[in-house]
Amino acid sequence: MALAELNVEPIDSNFSLKDKIYGSLKQAITSMNIYAEDAELRLDERRLSEQLEISRTPVREALARLEQEGLVHIVPRRGVYIVRKTKAEILEVVTVWAALESTAARLVIEKATDSDISSLRTLFTTYEDEQVQAHIDEYSETNIEFHQAILKLSQCELLCVLAENLFIHMRSIRARTIADQDRANRSIIDHMHIIEALENRDSDLAAKLVREHSMNLARHIEKYVDYLE
Repeated sequence: MALAELNVEPIDSNFSLKDKIYGSLKQAITSMNIYAEDAELRLDERRLSEQLEISRTPVREALARLEQEGLVHIVPRRGVYIVRKTKAEILEVVTVWAALESTAARLVIEKATDSDISSLRTLFTTYEDEQVQAHIDEYSETNIEFHQAILKLSQCELLCVLAENLFIHMRSIRARTIADQDRANRSIIDHMHIIEALENRDSDLAAKLVREHSMNLARHIEKYVDYLE
């Protein structure tokens, strides 16, 4: 089985080594599209230690910490694997994400400035007419950035922490499905309606639209996605 190649950087010894290794590996894993058809999920401790320019022991410790968070699975004598969830588990992830993000939307209305909210609209200024489908990979990243921005604008650190370990799965499954069934065009329409509700300071409507947007993804996964079984 091929090994996953993480894009990790050498560690600066001036910082806490354990935390830096953990953070570097987590960032690299979170940036992967683990639900891509050709995703490689097995990690190589030796290769990671070479990339980070450190010994294997602290890498092993960081991987153990990531296993506790459910991001990797360590199989004795076989290796370390990035966790890819089943279809039923992904549907649970999306449901929990929908609850967290809808709460975030309410907090955005309470705490964010008009300028903060209007900045969401600038994410989509380049996508008009056929531009979404013509630049689907670029739009996929913008889509993910939009949802991250709502969480950030909530200014609730605990909410962001709770969402963090769901993000790798939400990011990847959104990227894998965004080109399906005209979802990209419907997505941008949903985003515009969410932004309008936020701009109008309509807390109930914003929370409802954000939740429905995520649950539409859940319904799509349930109906069309068959590669997670």
